[in-house]
Amino acid sequence: KDIPHPAIEAFFFFFEETGMTGALGLKAGFLSGKILLNLDTEEDDELDIGCAGGVDVTATKQYTAENVNGTAFTLTLKGLNGGHSGMQIHEGLGNSNKLIARLLNLGLAYGLQIAHMEGGSLRNAIPRESWAKIVIPTANVENFIQAYETLRAEIIEEYETKEPKMIVTLEPTEVSTAMSAQDSKVFVQAIMTAFNGVYRMSPDVEGLVETSNNVARVEAIEGKVRVLCLTRSSVESNKEALAQTLKAGFELGGFEVKFSGSY
Repeated sequence: KDIPHPAIEAFFFFFEETGMTGALGLKAGFLSGKILLNLDTEEDDELDIGCAGGVDVTATKQYTAENVNGTAFTLTLKGLNGGHSGMQIHEGLGNSNKLIARLLNLGLAYGLQIAHMEGGSLRNAIPRESWAKIVIPTANVENFIQAYETLRAEIIEEYETKEPKMIVTLEPTEVSTAMSAQDSKVFVQAIMTAFNGVYRMSPDVEGLVETSNNVARVEAIEGKVRVLCLTRSSVESNKEALAQTLKAGFELGGFEVKFSGSY
C-alpha cells in the first residue's frame, strides 16, 4: 500500500487454454488503461511477462466400414509422462499418437485394417495413451507379430531415458467391421506425416521454442476419423507457415482441414 502507482484494472480470464475464450469476450472500449501487462506464470514466487499465439488445426475424413475376416487385436501404447504442449514440447517426451502410428504403419505391409482408434485428450496436452483395434489377415499374423515385437523393442529402447514406464501391448480381441485397407493406409500415413514437436527455435532468444505443433488427439470412430493439433508460435507468420504445412499434408490424404481458435 505504500508503493505509488496509477489506477490498475485487473482481469482474470478463464478458458484461455481452449482458445483464449475469456480474452476474446472482452469488449472494445471496456478498459481505460493504455498499457497491458500479461502476467502468465505457474510459480507463486515468479512473475512471467510474455505472449505467444496458437491455432487449432483439425483434420477430418469420412470412411465406410466393411465386413472383415481375419485376426483382430487391440494395440495399446500407454504409460507415457505426457506434459504441457507449450511448456514441455522441447523435452523429447513421447507422443503416444505418433509412436503408435509407427506400429500401425508397420502393419500396413501385412494388410492391417483399423476398426477403431482413440489417442490423446486435450489439444494442449502431450498425449500419454493411445489404442487401436486392428485386423490382420490370418495368413499374415505370424510374420506381423514378429515384425511388431522387433519394432516394439526398438521404440521402448529409444525412449527408455525419457519414458521408462512406457507399456506397449498387443492382445486378441474381436471385431466385425473395419476401414478398408486403403482407407487405413491413408489414415495411418496422415498421422505419420503430421509434424510433431519443435518446428523452429527462436534465433533471437536463446533457448526459446519459437514454433511447435502437438498432434494431440486422434480418433477413428463410427465412420469418421479426426486428427486434432495445436500449433503454437511467438511469430505470427511462422505459426501460419506450420499450420499450412499440416493442412497440405492432410489434404493430400483427402482430409478436410479447418483452423479455429486462433490467437
